Amino acid sequence: MPPGTGSTGDPRVDALIDRESTRRRSWLQLLASETEPTPGVRAAMASAFDAKYAEGRPGSRYHGGCEVADELEELAIGRARDLFGAGHVDVQPLSGSATNLAVYAAFAQPGDPVLALRLEHGGHQTHGSRANFSGRWFSPLHYEVRREDEYIDYDQVRELALVHRPRILVAGATSYSRSFDYPLLRAIADEAECILLVDAAHLAGHVAAGLLPSPVPYADVVTFSTNKVFRGPRGGVILGRAEHSDALLKAVHPFVQGGPSMHAIAAKAVTFHDAGTADFASYVRATADNARRLADALTERGLRVVSGGHRHPSRGGRRVRARYLGVRGAGSAQQVRDRGRQSGPAVRRTFRLRGIGHPDRDPRGHLPGPDGGHDPGRRRRDAGSAVDRGPLDARSDPP
Repeated sequence: MPPGTGSTGDPRVDALIDRESTRRRSWLQLLASETEPTPGVRAAMASAFDAKYAEGRPGSRYHGGCEVADELEELAIGRARDLFGAGHVDVQPLSGSATNLAVYAAFAQPGDPVLALRLEHGGHQTHGSRANFSGRWFSPLHYEVRREDEYIDYDQVRELALVHRPRILVAGATSYSRSFDYPLLRAIADEAECILLVDAAHLAGHVAAGLLPSPVPYADVVTFSTNKVFRGPRGGVILGRAEHSDALLKAVHPFVQGGPSMHAIAAKAVTFHDAGTADFASYVRATADNARRLADALTERGLRVVSGGHRHPSRGGRRVRARYLGVRGAGSAQQVRDRGRQSGPAVRRTFRLRGIGHPDRDPRGHLPGPDGGHDPGRRRRDAGSAVDRGPLDARSDPP
C-alpha cells in the first residue's frame, strides 16, 4: 500500500495516515475481514459522490439532482446481477451486518425463531449472539459442527428445523473452512417452510471467481460484504429472488437506514467490474493456494487445523444427504419431532428465556389458533413481515 497520497491540511491526521500506511506495509495481517482496496476503489471513495445525498431508489428519490446518482446505482446493480445471476440486487446497505438486519426485518417478527450456526462453532454475531440484535430481538436456535470431524451436523439442522419451524434458516460462517451443502439446506428449508438466508460474506468473492459453488440458485436471500475477499469498499450487498424484492427493499430503506453512501456505491460498481476479470480470479486462486500452504505448514509443525485441513468440502454432507434422499430412510417428520422432544429441551428452553415476542407463543414458537389451541401453521400463513405490517406503511411522504 503506498504512503498517504496528498495532504488533508491537518498535520496530525496526515501523520497518522502515513503511520497507518507504513504499519500495513510492514506487518503481515491475517484478518478475514480486511483486504487492500484497489486504486480504482480508493479513487471512487474519494470522488464527488461522497457529498451526494440520494435517499430513496433510482427514479424515486427524496431529493433533487440525483440523475447521475441514479445512473451510477443502476450500473452497480447491473454489474452485480451479471456477476451472480440474482433476480434482486440491492447495493445500498452500509455494511454486512446491516444486510442481515434487513433480511430479519423482511421475513420475521421480534420473537420469531431463527436457526443458524452457533458462534463458537464458526458462526457470526448477527446469527443469534445475545450481544447482538439477532439474539435480543429474535429467538435464536443453533446447530453445531460434529465433535468427531468438525463438519456441519446436517442431521441436527433438519431436526431443529422441523421441531421449531424457524422463520429463517441461516447458512454462513466467519470461521468455518468448509462449503455448505446448499441443495440439502434448500430441501430442509422447503420442508420446514422457512426462508433460507446464506450469509456469504467470506465466500462471495470465491463464488465470483468460480472457485466455490454459488448459493444464489438455492437461497431465498444471499448477503455479503464488499470489503473482504472483494478488495472493495466497506459495505454490504443483498441478492435475492425477484419475488422478495419489495420486502427486501423496504427493509433496507427506510426501515434500517436512510440515504446510501453514493461514493461507496461507486466503489462497489468498480469492485464488481474488477471481480469479473481474469486478474481477480487469479488473485482469489492465489489466496486459496496460500491458505492451503499455510494449513500444511502448520500441520507439519504439529498444529491441528480445525475441520481437517483442506479435504473435500462436500464430505460433511454425504451421509445425511443419502439418508435424507431416501437411500436409508430419514423417518417421518413426526418421528423427527419426537426425537427432538426427547433430546432437545435445552435448545427449546431458549424460547422461555428470551422474554420477547408474542406473550401467547408456546415453547415451540407456535401462536394460538382460532379455537384457542396452538396452531403450528399460523406463522407460515401469517406471511407478513416487520416491514409489511409495521409503521413503515404510513410513511408515504418524503421526510
